[in-house]
Amino acid sequence: MREGGADFGEREGGGQSLSYFTGGYEKRTRRDSAMGQAVFTAFDLEWRMSTFVTSDAGVRIPGIIYGTAWKTADTERLVTLAIRLGFRGIDTACQPKHYNETGVGAGLAMCLADGMRRGDVYLQTKFTPVSGQDPSRIPYDPKAPLPEQVAQSFAASLRNLQTDYVDCLVLHSPLPAEKQTLQVWRAIETIVDAGGIRQAGISNCYNLVDFQHLYHSARIKPAVLQNRFYAGTAYDRELRVFCRQQHIVYQSFWTLTANRQLLAHATIAALASVRKRTPAQILFRYLTQVGVVPVTGTRSEAHMREDLSIFDFELTAAERTAIDKILTG
Repeated sequence: MREGGADFGEREGGGQSLSYFTGGYEKRTRRDSAMGQAVFTAFDLEWRMSTFVTSDAGVRIPGIIYGTAWKTADTERLVTLAIRLGFRGIDTACQPKHYNETGVGAGLAMCLADGMRRGDVYLQTKFTPVSGQDPSRIPYDPKAPLPEQVAQSFAASLRNLQTDYVDCLVLHSPLPAEKQTLQVWRAIETIVDAGGIRQAGISNCYNLVDFQHLYHSARIKPAVLQNRFYAGTAYDRELRVFCRQQHIVYQSFWTLTANRQLLAHATIAALASVRKRTPAQILFRYLTQVGVVPVTGTRSEAHMREDLSIFDFELTAAERTAIDKILTG
């Protein structure tokens, strides 16, 4: 599988708000005493992602995020590799059923020990309601009131991730009743107020009316909407329009896995050939240029490098229009 995904545990991700930053990376070299050649250690390359998106909350989000669902015991190695290659956004969840949050924390700690700063990584985790948890491994008291479940889950996330704050806490899915969803959201707002998280978001919310209700009811507005990006929801066209209007960062997950036919489409194939890129790179680059932040969950180092290199080129307006027609057709 080319990437990971989300419905309570398949992840990738998306965004857009509004102010974009471009750049490359600065090289700081040292001389190898034996060979007399310039060599680079992991953090001699001070990477700055070519494109960032800044949310209305003032949080800078990388243009592509590394997703950690289903990585199990390999999580620490893959997170360490992803960060060392240049990923500056990591998505996880306090949901042992699909995520190894402790492994994410260990990988991040390894990179921090190498000299990276915590502030250089956008770290995003989730509160997963009881319905999305493995009954034998719920990381909080399922009988506690909803606000306490959120507090316990977040405390577990901080321990697992070895950090004193998280850049974004995402509600993994709306709850069965609007009243319950708002209860959880109020609890998340309390954590924002206390400085534990910098912004809040929601995932797996595909109904525009429900999302608008949350938005208009919330004191602290959702800064992120993370959804599966696929034909079954018409690629969330209406939701993405609303996100653009309200400066909400839309993150896409399962972007490749759920779109095999799209990746095989003649238009995408032709663009990949002309650009000497892969179909996945063409789709990811298209999305970043139309205001979506993809979450990629690849285990392959080669694919990680390909995903990061999407900012080395830009699609023209005509090329983007050609892909628009596929998505709306």
